[in-house]
Amino acid sequence: MGVSGAASSAGPSDPFDITTTAVAMVDAEGLIVHWSRGAEELLGHAAPDVLRRPAGLLLAVGDPAAVPVFLRGIDRGWAGVITARHRAGHAVRLAVRLCPLSAASGSCDWLVLGCEATRRRRYEMYEAVARGLLEQSPLGVAVLDTQLRYRWMNRALAGMEDGAAGPATDPRTGERAGKAGAAKAEERTDEESTVRALVDVARESSVVTRQARQVLISGQCQVTLEHTPPRRATPDRRGQGRSRLHSFFPLRDGSGRTLGICYAALDLTGQDPARERLAVLNAAAEHIGTTLDLDRTVQELAEVLVPPVADFVAIDLLDAVHATKDPATGPSYDPTTLRRAVHLSIKDDQPEVIVRVGEPTRYPDCSPQMRCLATGKPLCEIVGTWTPWLAHDVQRWEKMLGLGVHTHLVVPLRARGTTMGVVTLLRWKNPDPFEGDDLLLVEDLVARAAVCVDNARRFAREHQAALTLQTSLLPPTLPEHSAVEVAHRYLPADAEAGVGGDWFDVIPLSGARVALVVGDVVGHGLHAAASMGRLRAAVQTLADLDLPPDELLARVDDLVVRLSDEAEAAADGPTVIGATCVYAVYDPIARKIAVARAGHPSPAIAHLNEPVEFPDIPAGPPLGLGGLPFESAEVPVEEGSVIALYTDGLIEASDRDVDVGMERLCFTLAHPDRPLEEICDIMVRTLLPDRPRDDVAFLIARTHVLSCDRVASWEVPADPSAVHVARENVTEQLSRWGLEEMAFTTELIVSELLTNAIRHAFGPIGLRLIHERTLICEVSDASNTSPRLRRALGTDEGGRGLFLVAQVALRWGTRYTNSGKTIWAEQQLPGSPVGEARC
Repeated sequence: MGVSGAASSAGPSDPFDITTTAVAMVDAEGLIVHWSRGAEELLGHAAPDVLRRPAGLLLAVGDPAAVPVFLRGIDRGWAGVITARHRAGHAVRLAVRLCPLSAASGSCDWLVLGCEATRRRRYEMYEAVARGLLEQSPLGVAVLDTQLRYRWMNRALAGMEDGAAGPATDPRTGERAGKAGAAKAEERTDEESTVRALVDVARESSVVTRQARQVLISGQCQVTLEHTPPRRATPDRRGQGRSRLHSFFPLRDGSGRTLGICYAALDLTGQDPARERLAVLNAAAEHIGTTLDLDRTVQELAEVLVPPVADFVAIDLLDAVHATKDPATGPSYDPTTLRRAVHLSIKDDQPEVIVRVGEPTRYPDCSPQMRCLATGKPLCEIVGTWTPWLAHDVQRWEKMLGLGVHTHLVVPLRARGTTMGVVTLLRWKNPDPFEGDDLLLVEDLVARAAVCVDNARRFAREHQAALTLQTSLLPPTLPEHSAVEVAHRYLPADAEAGVGGDWFDVIPLSGARVALVVGDVVGHGLHAAASMGRLRAAVQTLADLDLPPDELLARVDDLVVRLSDEAEAAADGPTVIGATCVYAVYDPIARKIAVARAGHPSPAIAHLNEPVEFPDIPAGPPLGLGGLPFESAEVPVEEGSVIALYTDGLIEASDRDVDVGMERLCFTLAHPDRPLEEICDIMVRTLLPDRPRDDVAFLIARTHVLSCDRVASWEVPADPSAVHVARENVTEQLSRWGLEEMAFTTELIVSELLTNAIRHAFGPIGLRLIHERTLICEVSDASNTSPRLRRALGTDEGGRGLFLVAQVALRWGTRYTNSGKTIWAEQQLPGSPVGEARC
């Protein structure tokens, strides 16, 4: 038995490689039946000298006759070291492997592989070095093929957080392979004694991919240093930066052909304090202040500090800072009280926590926190049984000593000369106490965060002011009306979007009618809220003129155009003011609703026995364009139907398609017999996300009708003598309604209004009494000339009629119709309060 070849420059070859090692075959009787050239070179015996001779004769030690017995006692092979006799006479120590070869006849021969024991030891040492490098050292190693796909990686690389390999799949199983999967794959390759393609990367590091591609193209080795800043923390992982040294070199076969790329990575995180501090500062610049939310800002500061700087951090803010978000502080409010804003620990169960988030934090007067607030300077203390202030806080003393806290650092949260709170940092797992460099780093981080906290506080205050203005401009309560039963919701947008200009209103009109209004001012903020208030006041004023819906929107459009011109002329105002609006008038006597809209979604009508309807109302232009006409349409409405007016934020929430929003709205209105408040709650749950990006306002009304026995009407001839007959008809009707005590004032009103119509207008003339919350008297004629109230002089013979009507009536007015005008007067019913009568 012999050996050929030597170790290559890359390392020794496998001594039991069948193509290079000494090979012999021995039959069941122990006779040599095959003798290779390598065996001849190893022991010096030629093949003719040993074939068909007992193999035991070659042994230098032991009984040659015992070889066949030894072979028959082996089932699965054997490996060990023996001493053989060289032809020259000296002994040779051999490393031998025996493998059984069973024939179909049942006989068994033995394949013998051998090499010098010293060569085997060299190979084992090389193998141990390679195994230690790949399995036990912190050096991560991976093999990439020419397509830059990961074919193999060791445990060190798979175990690195955010490893370059990322999530991978096993090509043999198709399953995802994470850290554990990569380790199991490596175990399989060890067991099978081959390096197979185990991992196909689904997401590769951009640095690894770029450098590996350059090495593949150039064929030259490359070494790079990569630094990654801390990432946002998650519940199962704290944000922490990393520094890694990457090495790439090509893998070639004996002919020089590139087979792939070897990638090695060494984690240097924590080995360069200066670089780590710079990395934390860079992370803070990117991570802190991403929003104007106060709670989120302090949370971001805590995530930057733990774990790179401290093992635990607690941020306590003064109540004066929190008060900007919630002015209703209650009787126990103290602006100097500290309140826990956030805390974060390296331990998931947070054993350090004594105070819950949102609760007041009480420190002893001699504690570093209170001294820090008083002086505005940071304090760093060594924690131990001798720490004086902990004697006044037994609970914190037990917690800190139980955890092994050794250093306590407190830094004030100050910005623009105002102290807003304190930041407390603890260390116990990190064995190094806080030093001067740590203090400078923490001060810089807290100073950056303090500016962001102050910005968030100021934004919260402005947002609260805008929200207060917006809410104050909306109707605090909606008037009760016999024509409709109403419910509403207003949901402001989230803080980032800002307060908008959505509004709604219910306006009582003459003739027992009621106006329903919903509008939306373009934009957000104080300007939008103020513009909304002006438009709402304008709509209310124009509604008192009893204008038709289309004419009212035309008047409001002129107002918006004027406001836009004023805004353009102002240097500090918005350049454009626009709005949308839908104005609907419901008549419980005619049982119709007249609607006009200006760039606003059409109202939805939920009928009792029919599907939800979106009536075809002409889509007028948005308010503010000017010069374009508006049109109105009348829709019959039965009693008990639900009319829904809403802003576009209701159906366009969460960036969904408008058609989806319309379908969901139909679903929420499918049962109009439900209580209106319940319908409103269903609309909010079904149509709106938790944090809507736009203001949402909607108004729903259930219609009622005025029965025929509550309305009386007559046609009056254009003859002065007909006034007497009309007074008698009115008196009889009031008697039927039980309103005899109102007969005198009602006859006076009817006489004056009919006399004016007969003298100054032309027919046909109509008289109508409506018994609602008030007693309404209406006189209609075909003239478009409106009477004017004036004070008659002592020498005047007339002109006192309307003055008398105004004195005895609660309200009076004129509204125009397509056929003329109607003069109306309302009287308060006996026993009803004035406020109710006006509704």
